[in-house]
Amino acid sequence: MAIFLTGSTGYIGAHVTANLLEQHGASLNLLVRARDSQEAASRLWQALQLHLAFPRFYEYFQTRMRIFCGDLTAPRFGLGEDDYDRLIHTTDSVIHCAASLNRKSEKSCLNVNLRGTLEVLLLAQKSNYYHGLRRFSQVSTVAVAGKRQDEIVTEDRSIDWERSDYDPYARTKKFTEHMIRQLLPEVPITIFRPSIVLGDSRYPETTQFDMVKAFVFLAGLPVLPFPSRDKIDIVNVDFVADAIATLHQKESPQHDTYHLSSAGRRSEQARSHLSSVSAAAFRRDRGFLVQPAGIAGLRRLVDESIHAISVVEHSVR
Repeated sequence: MAIFLTGSTGYIGAHVTANLLEQHGASLNLLVRARDSQEAASRLWQALQLHLAFPRFYEYFQTRMRIFCGDLTAPRFGLGEDDYDRLIHTTDSVIHCAASLNRKSEKSCLNVNLRGTLEVLLLAQKSNYYHGLRRFSQVSTVAVAGKRQDEIVTEDRSIDWERSDYDPYARTKKFTEHMIRQLLPEVPITIFRPSIVLGDSRYPETTQFDMVKAFVFLAGLPVLPFPSRDKIDIVNVDFVADAIATLHQKESPQHDTYHLSSAGRRSEQARSHLSSVSAAAFRRDRGFLVQPAGIAGLRRLVDESIHAISVVEHSVR
């Protein structure tokens, strides 16, 4: 039996994959968007090369990774009947990491985050029907709490359906949490809500570039359109992956929802983060706009500029 893991070639998913293989000795059913096993192996190696030496990767690929070449949004993932049945009967738990992070595209978020999650839930229902499902873990986001300002949010009030959402990504992630709880009432569920995930505490290399580009872009601006004391809660991806893997494998986690953040109210201020990046990249500091008359328009301009320079991940991770 194995863990069915989606998003293994993505940023967080690759870290979770490596952690499960290295620290927990897990066997994995991996859904990879590829035409054949050779292309799937290439994509996996590209995603995992920072975490595993090639001989170890090859050993795991041969012995503990079962690859299913398919599409998250297709009916039955686009798998043939035999492969889909094999996936059902060899899956004993699920970690759903795959998502569209395209915050500007309602279509992309609806297709991947809602339709894709529905396909994962249908598989989970079938596995649970035939032999029981040990756990269903979902990687969500703190953004499901919606637009907040100067609030302490308690767990029982984190989902507020009357509250406006930040963007299509947050909106669809909030609804996927609702879908999971409604469609898998008999299965133990664990929801993970990371904050801003950036960097690895063990080494400087990364396979994630859109968030890095966004910070470098902001650090290069002469003036920033938000107060210098705004909190930016950044958490290292290896901490997030370790929490997901460890809690998923734990027999009885204490809670069903975990917020994966660095320090909450003790998080670093915007000035600290962006001044450090600016000093390293541009060797200068910049000012902050606290209450300018045109701050809303300037914020939109910055959002659009970041989006234009970012490599938006339309692929299922």
